[in-house]
Amino acid sequence: MLAYRHAFHAGNHADVLKHCVLQQILLYMNQKDKPYWVIDTHAGAGMYSLESEYANTKGEYHNGVARLQGRDDLPPVLQEYLDLVKACNNKGEWTLYPGSPEIIRRTIRAEDRMRLFELHPTDHDLLAEHFDRDRQAKIFKSDGFGALKALLPPPTKRGLIFMDPPYEIKSDYAKVITALEEGLSRFAEGVYVVWYPILTRGDHIPLVESMRALSDKTLNVSITVQEPDDRGFGMLGSGLCVINPPWVLKEKLQNILPYLVDALAQFDGAHYELS
Repeated sequence: MLAYRHAFHAGNHADVLKHCVLQQILLYMNQKDKPYWVIDTHAGAGMYSLESEYANTKGEYHNGVARLQGRDDLPPVLQEYLDLVKACNNKGEWTLYPGSPEIIRRTIRAEDRMRLFELHPTDHDLLAEHFDRDRQAKIFKSDGFGALKALLPPPTKRGLIFMDPPYEIKSDYAKVITALEEGLSRFAEGVYVVWYPILTRGDHIPLVESMRALSDKTLNVSITVQEPDDRGFGMLGSGLCVINPPWVLKEKLQNILPYLVDALAQFDGAHYELS
């Protein structure tokens, strides 16, 4: 379980989708004066070097964020996302990629708060160092699945819960549903964002069905951009299921998904779903 390091996958097609959507939800929440909390249950290291041995083991960012760099026709939503990534780098460089905690930090306001969970000891230490002296954030070395019982509802009664587990063990799928059930029972009005991979075995299908069964206010978005490898394996794409989504989110995604799929496609059958 603790072998997973997101540094191997930083900036890939899944990160592009999840971080673009996350940013747009946060920007919407910023429009209301009342402060809010963001809980990131599987936060990772916070920032990743695209020059590291980890990132270049498979070089997944080449088929992700790198495909958007240098384009002059990006839709505004994707331009906002790329501008944030660019702001994490020195002028003219593309050597760093922000994880979800950094996406959150650069989007929320001074009055908002972050609660970040990371169980992997190395990534936890990197995360704690990255957020050293940041008064908006508290870092926990624990499994974020169990965090919701203690933290919800947040004192401000506004919040976004971002769940991005590795799904390296099949029990993560059941843990997602259990955590959502506990969270919704305590904080029904919260915005819950769950990322999932699209694998050849199709485990995401019952997961999405189960999440939809928990609420009549859901929005599911996914992209499929690559084929299985020679052995029939691989992450074909990914998706996000949002419970209590902002009302503007579906329209914003409708405007960018055709462009995004075209930009990230690695085979002729690439497509998206939005429902």
